[in-house]
Amino acid sequence: MDMSTVEHAMLTPSATSAPASGTKVTARACNVYYGEKHALKDVSVDIPERSITAFIGPSGCGKSTFLRCINRMNDTIASCRVTGKIEIDGQDIYDPALDVVQLRARVGMVFQKPNPFPKSIYENVAYGPRIHGIAKSKSDLDEVVISSLEKAGLLKEVKDRLNDSGTGLSGGQQQRLCIARAIAVSPEVILMDEPCSALDPIATAKVEELMDELKANYTIIIVTHSMQQAARVSQRTAFFHLGNLVEVGDTRQIFTNPKEQRTQDYITGRFG
Repeated sequence: MDMSTVEHAMLTPSATSAPASGTKVTARACNVYYGEKHALKDVSVDIPERSITAFIGPSGCGKSTFLRCINRMNDTIASCRVTGKIEIDGQDIYDPALDVVQLRARVGMVFQKPNPFPKSIYENVAYGPRIHGIAKSKSDLDEVVISSLEKAGLLKEVKDRLNDSGTGLSGGQQQRLCIARAIAVSPEVILMDEPCSALDPIATAKVEELMDELKANYTIIIVTHSMQQAARVSQRTAFFHLGNLVEVGDTRQIFTNPKEQRTQDYITGRFG
């Protein structure tokens, strides 16, 4: 890939600003096994709060596997075993006493393919607050729905059709609806697994702009196959290869002056 493209993409305010002080997520010696397969090897990393951290690397390198450790999505896979420690604000999220449902309210997730529920736009956003008992009354729920749609940059487009099905929206709107659904339960961390890979460039730009706004209040971790996207939106970048975390650092440094040869080779398109 042309390095000038990456450098040009980085000349945005979000990419050049320093991450906020303070660490939100800490992983130490994290390993993931799927049966006999050692998918993630001894990963240790600190994720700063209220900023965007991008995970990059070739397909099958472990970046999505690690992302799914942070809200214990891997628990749903029978053959999966996770070792090591992951903490959010110093709390071990693999502590047996921890309520996984509450963890997933604190750590929202947006998937690769927009997956709105086959319900109305209103009900998509109201679902989480309702099951977690966040809204005490109908007016409280209305407020949460409107506020979440506004934060997700979708309210203007859907305010007159809140009772229409969420599945009737365009792909980009559906993904912003899924982001509204994630933030409706007031999470602290938002995980995004290739959230723009199914979207066209205009919808992608809207989601990236939204991420830039959301980082003021949320810790965002994005897995992306697009190095240009990582360069545009993130303040820190982690490069994974063959299950190893090869290098992590400020996005500008990773893309312009990586310390590891494997990072340099991937960024310049020698493999991946």
